[in-house]
Amino acid sequence: METKLRMVVTAGPTREHLDPVRFLSNPSTGRMGFAVARAAAEAGYEVVLVAGPVGLKTPKGVVRVDVVSAREMFAAVEAAKADILVATAAVADWRPKSCAKKKLKKGEMSGVLELVRNPDILKSSKVRRKIGFAAETGEAVAEAVRKCKEKNLEFCVANDVTAPGAGFGVATNRVVFVYPDGTAKRLPLLSKLAVARRIVAALQRGRSRK
Repeated sequence: METKLRMVVTAGPTREHLDPVRFLSNPSTGRMGFAVARAAAEAGYEVVLVAGPVGLKTPKGVVRVDVVSAREMFAAVEAAKADILVATAAVADWRPKSCAKKKLKKGEMSGVLELVRNPDILKSSKVRRKIGFAAETGEAVAEAVRKCKEKNLEFCVANDVTAPGAGFGVATNRVVFVYPDGTAKRLPLLSKLAVARRIVAALQRGRSRK
């Protein structure tokens, strides 16, 4: 590579606390994002990995920033000043309006779960080159096209998490690369590292055309 570009990769879930022991979250393990970070480092990028609460080892040559909430993740992405953002994290769209300072008792729970929107990290980011993910339970490609247009993405990686071999907590993935013009490139079932290397290769081809 002529220049060493900085890639920021988000990975894993976020947690949005209701009290010190309860939170809203999802089953994301972070494997896909960690694989992208590894593949990007192997390809010569300067990589900053912004990781939600996951128990994975940091890939070699990658700078890791650990966060918990969506707002913390957004702040870390902005602080990293990336050339490229690959947003694989399963960010909680909503958070409790307030977080109690101590554990809420059963009798105190009724009516306390008022939700407010979290920042849309991918849409709000001013990074020039952005790649997103659309993890859906059905029409993943249609949703990926919408995300490409709405969030100004170079391309979006769509996957149906209910498909065999795809989804959370497995070592493989079955994805479709979707572009703003509706073009779709469907990949076979691959390991998450193999998918990550395809993502990095697609980014490099995109750069060569600019």
